[in-house]
Amino acid sequence: MMRAALLRRGLLAALPLLLAACAATPPPPPAIIPVAAWGGEPGPASGARQTISRITLHHQGETWVVGHDPAAYLRRLQQWSRLSKRWADIPYHYVIAPDGRIYAARPPEQAGDTNTEYDPRGHALVMLLGNFEEVEPSREQLLATAELMAWLARAHRLSPELIASHKDYSAQTVCPGRNLYAYLENGWLRRAVAARMAGQPAPPL
Repeated sequence: MMRAALLRRGLLAALPLLLAACAATPPPPPAIIPVAAWGGEPGPASGARQTISRITLHHQGETWVVGHDPAAYLRRLQQWSRLSKRWADIPYHYVIAPDGRIYAARPPEQAGDTNTEYDPRGHALVMLLGNFEEVEPSREQLLATAELMAWLARAHRLSPELIASHKDYSAQTVCPGRNLYAYLENGWLRRAVAARMAGQPAPPL
């Protein structure tokens, strides 16, 4: 009788921890369109290798015209990156379209590239299509960004506090644009990533 009572008491004491563990069940990885599916060429085996220790937000910095095909854009970007810049691949690891679709770009185990002076080694580079000095990111882009970054943070055991933007590392740029940077500045993006890491919905926009 006493043993049963103690067992019940122990289970009740553990209930909050069990509930917290259930709440922290990670969501599945986001749907990511692989390079082959958008018609890209596989990245070369060569290139600086990296261990991801940060997540860094970028924007395209160009006006995105509604109706344009992200796959066609990525094929052009890959060609320009390799032929004109002589980089190993697209400089970013992931690209997010206005409708929230996430595209794989450079292999994440390879360090990215940049036109500015910061060193991107160790950074997982996430780029959103659009010029956010001029327009607002779409709701779908923001939620997909939180989803992707939560998955990256869990996969690499990173705190949401290690999420920053291009301009946080370089004075030579306004990237990711003031209208996207606002979601870092007001804390929404890091809160949304923390919520998704815990299996909870992102906070309202």
